[in-house]
Parts: sequence; structure tokens; C-alpha cells
Amino acid sequence: MPKIAVLDLGTNTFNLLLAEMRPSGYEIFYSEKQAVKIGQNGISEGLIAPGAIERASNAMKAYREIIQKESIEKVYAFATSAFRNAANGWAVKSHLENLTGFEIKIITGDVEATYIYHGVKDALKIGAKPALIIDIGGGSVEFIIGNDDKVFWKYSFEIGAQRLLDKFHFKDPMPVDQVSKMEEYLNRELNPLFDACHKHRIYTLIGCSGTFDTLSSIYRCEYDVEHKATSTEFPITMESYFKIHREILHKNREERLQIPGMIPMRVDMIVVASCLVRYIIKKANIGHMRVSAFALKEGMLDSIHAELYHQRRISL
Repeated sequence: MPKIAVLDLGTNTFNLLLAEMRPSGYEIFYSEKQAVKIGQNGISEGLIAPGAIERASNAMKAYREIIQKESIEKVYAFATSAFRNAANGWAVKSHLENLTGFEIKIITGDVEATYIYHGVKDALKIGAKPALIIDIGGGSVEFIIGNDDKVFWKYSFEIGAQRLLDKFHFKDPMPVDQVSKMEEYLNRELNPLFDACHKHRIYTLIGCSGTFDTLSSIYRCEYDVEHKATSTEFPITMESYFKIHREILHKNREERLQIPGMIPMRVDMIVVASCLVRYIIKKANIGHMRVSAFALKEGMLDSIHAELYHQRRISL
């Protein structure tokens, strides 16, 4: 059976998945993530900074070694918001391609949202009623309204956690007036989202990727909740989320690092990301929260499998 690699080159994290493809599905046999933070010290100016390029290069060289060692037959590498929007995004892409020999595709926010939907649908049963899927990246945030059968609405907003951090999180803990300014900004930017939520009567939010992984990790530690390593849905409750949010908001960086379950690579962006989540919950009157263990990279795997076995075509 063919073995493939998927590289998800995000604004905050570079992810690697290695999987064996079979007619009945795929099996992930290796995964790794590195907090490359290519949006740091540059994304708000529309550039990928020299330090970020160096971190990206080191991560890609390490991933190349792993891929070569595992005799991977095909590498699918795709890049997102920072590469899409930075003035030097295409130049950095070419540099990484020359460094590794891997072809890298810069995908649109719309394509990104589609893959996220497939990843979440692969992880859990959404149900017949539409739910709001949210993936908070460093550069962009993808919102998808869909059920088990189809997508009703999707959009990628360039309001990722690194961008929000640069705009609003100057002091730690984050002052109340900066939270208010951030909410005013979100109110201006997210009108299409709230119109869609109202139209489709959204009650359930399904979060995926780093922010929601971290919130669930804290919940499991603070409430001593058991979780199977093989589960593709992470536990959380709405009540516990609000408690965790208050704790995160009122602590500085060092104090946040001491929170049981805090994922260290998320400690800087978790404040603005959680403020975004809370604002959406309140504004859209959402009453239920779930967390998917799968997101963009797993959606890409699902789509590659579908193409290999003639179930549907993918477009990068």
C-alpha cells in the first residue's frame, strides 16, 4: 500500500503526517508539529521575517529527513495564510521547495475551509442540524457551516491569532479596554458570519486545531476527565470553557504556562484566540461546544484518499 506524507505549513505551526493508504481508508503512523511561527514579527506588515524563514527552513530539513527515512512515495505540501498574503510568500515557498525538493502548493482560504470540513466530518458525526466549525490559525480563521451531508456556507477571514495578538495584546494580562477594542474590530469584520449563523439557526460550535486542543487539554486536566488516545473527539463543556477563559484572561504568560494542560506552543496566542471564541459564542447565541481532533491536514488526507481510490477529485 502506498505511503504518503502531508505537510501543512501554517502561519503558527508546521505539521507533518505520514500515512499508509488503503482502499478502506488511511492509517496515520507518524505525526509531528513544530511551532515555526512564520507570522511572528512580520505578518502584520505583510512579510515573512528572516528569523521566521530560518525556523521554517530548519523544520523542513528535519521533516525531509523523516520522510526520506520512511521511504515515502509521495509528498503533498500545502501552505496557508502567511504564504498567501506576505509580499515574499512566493519567494519563501520557492526557497523551501529548493531546500527540500518538495512541491509546495499555496491554497486559498476557500480550499482550506473545504479541507477542514472534510477533516472534522472524518472525526465525528456532525448531525443533521447545521453546526458552526471554527479553525483558528495564526493568519486566518476558517468558518464553515455544515452538517453530515453538505456545507451550507464557508468563509476564511484574515483575522488569525497572530494578527489579533499584534493588534490588541500589548500588555499581559490583556487589559479590559483592549478586549473591548478587539470585540469592536470583530463586530466590524464578522458581519457575514453572524448573518449566516442566524440564517442557519446555529446552536453548536465545533472547534478544531490548536486553540480548541488546548482548551480541551486544560479541561481534561482540571476536571480529571479521562480521554482515550484513539478518540477523534476531545471532551469539553460550555460551562468549563467559560471558567477556563476567565482563568486564561486574568493571568500573565508565566502564570498561564503553569495551568495544568496548557500546551506551551499555544501560550502566547491562547488569550486573543479564546476572546474570539467567547465573542462568537455570545454574539451568535451558541449553546453547545464540541472539539474535533481532526482538521485541515486530516481533511487533506481524506481528500487524497478519495482521489487515489476514485471517489472524488481534489484540487490544490
